[in-house]
Amino acid sequence: MNIDNNDILIRLRYALDLKNTEMVDIFKHGGIELSKDEVLKVLTKSMDHEELEEDTYEEDDHIPCDDEMFESFLNGFITFKRGKREPKPGQAERPELTYEHVNNLLLKKVKIALSLTSEDMIEILGLADVHITKGELGAILRRDGHKNYRICGDRYARNFLKGLAIRYRG
Repeated sequence: MNIDNNDILIRLRYALDLKNTEMVDIFKHGGIELSKDEVLKVLTKSMDHEELEEDTYEEDDHIPCDDEMFESFLNGFITFKRGKREPKPGQAERPELTYEHVNNLLLKKVKIALSLTSEDMIEILGLADVHITKGELGAILRRDGHKNYRICGDRYARNFLKGLAIRYRG
């Protein structure tokens, strides 16, 4: 089962016990203005074709979270948790979007936002019974294009979110 960006946001919100108003603020920090109602529509699972045929689901009940919105949210999450960074001379006000693989972005940006070390991340994955070496984690956290870069699979992303929930909701 593939997880989409909306599902990742739902799981991240649960794992870190983020309130709806905090979600609105995080999106705002990332440069996306959403009302509380719109955030709730982003925090709904997307329906597959069979479910779409049911009368209870309206297209207006769901806002798909594309990669740009997802990365903007993660950038906003860093600002929300760590505060606004003053740009250096010649540096853009907001970080440029990288359009990197979403699972890699998730691990990298949450690591930054929560000030996690690699050991913390290995421990969080371990809470979900996933064992990863420091080298494997390093490959996931590398910049896209680096010779040792590896795409983070859904299994790691799902279990990282599960481990976060265990650690922060305990």
